[in-house]
Amino acid sequence: MSETQKIMLLTGASRGIGHATVKRFNAEGWRVLTCSRHPFPEECPWGGGAENHIQLDLADPKNTIEAIERIRKRINGRLDALVNNAGISPKGSDGERLNTLDTDLRTWGHVFHVNFFASVVLARGLKAELAASKGSVVNVTSIAGSRVHPFAGAAYSTSKAALAALTREMAHDFGPFGVRVNAIAPGEVETAILSPGTDKIVEKLPLQRLGQPEEVAAAIYFLCSEESSYISGAEIEVNGAQHV
Repeated sequence: MSETQKIMLLTGASRGIGHATVKRFNAEGWRVLTCSRHPFPEECPWGGGAENHIQLDLADPKNTIEAIERIRKRINGRLDALVNNAGISPKGSDGERLNTLDTDLRTWGHVFHVNFFASVVLARGLKAELAASKGSVVNVTSIAGSRVHPFAGAAYSTSKAALAALTREMAHDFGPFGVRVNAIAPGEVETAILSPGTDKIVEKLPLQRLGQPEEVAAAIYFLCSEESSYISGAEIEVNGAQHV
């Protein structure tokens, strides 16, 4: 690793938005570290991926906290970007949306540990390294965090709403260290997490199409670049005007 090569840590890299984000940063010359509870898949297309993969279970707070030291050993005292992209959205036995009445407490806890608490643990644990680089944190929220969604469940939606609030709090707390914290809120993006029937939502969007993972990755890259050097505490909608 060169002394000037920028370093990014990304959760949820195996598919969709995370996969596209890794490829974008890798193409821009960044060193990308990925986190997942699975080993690094051999078929992944970016070079150096296996050596820069940290296996950890974001649903397990103890395992996530313990992983901080392993991450520190890989980044030599500095981290230019932390992207909290990992997210789970459990469904019912027939693929139905889980609402507040039928989501069991264990599921609520599992979703919040992955979608929300892991972001707190990683950012706090790597504060010194982010400060050393005057780095950037990007939290991936969702349009479901601001309105009831026909497919995203209650636990997923409230965890994303909490992550949006956390973004504001972190921007306030990390700002004095020179660290910027922002969020992006994707809408209907063409990934494996989409549910059947999404095409009906797309028909009503002003842009009348699904977003592509590469378009979300471009917004993440912007928020980690010098082009956004005075943007902090923002949540950028990436949804084809679905929020209007």
